[in-house]
Amino acid sequence: MRGLRPRSGPPVSSIPLGAMTADFLRDVESNPNNRAILSRWSLLDLPESWLVAGCLFQTVWNLKAGRIPHFGIKDYDLFYFDPSDLSKEGEIQAQVHAESVLGDLGLNIEVANQARVHLWYPEHFGHTYPQLASVEDGIRRFLVLETCVGARPKQCHSPFGLIGIYAGTLTPNPRTPYPELFAHKVASYRERWNWLAVSAARVENDA
Repeated sequence: MRGLRPRSGPPVSSIPLGAMTADFLRDVESNPNNRAILSRWSLLDLPESWLVAGCLFQTVWNLKAGRIPHFGIKDYDLFYFDPSDLSKEGEIQAQVHAESVLGDLGLNIEVANQARVHLWYPEHFGHTYPQLASVEDGIRRFLVLETCVGARPKQCHSPFGLIGIYAGTLTPNPRTPYPELFAHKVASYRERWNWLAVSAARVENDA
């Protein structure tokens, strides 16, 4: 096995952060779909953008389980931040542009302007949501702490670290304390990766 999952050698928790980030980015790009998206990053030309969430950590889970890297990954999420255009129409235009760049890959690409999440989240999910200041702010608020991660060429944003992704733990995020949404998310993940384990919520520094 490769990356951070050897049967011998140091435990994941003892691997230096820089080495873990490098291994994580290599694992992410072992998924040919992620690799193709990242190779066209400059063509996407979305402001302050990150490739986020499932296509990243689920690739790691697949490698850990000995599956092909893109097994069970339903969509590929692109987050960007444009506070100058909070319209749904502007977001649709960004979606159309991304599909023009990536359409030949045959993937379900989802593009979202994080500057306007607060406008639709309450109606869609039934809970309040703060106005975000950046894409990174949005990544910090994913329902599951371990899934708060983004990638772009040669960069990784993981505000709560990467250890939990490799450990297969699922911890409620205190910034989005919505148990029913968390439970739904966990059930969806465990349908495909049944070895994942729920961890107790922990207090996080929101600095």
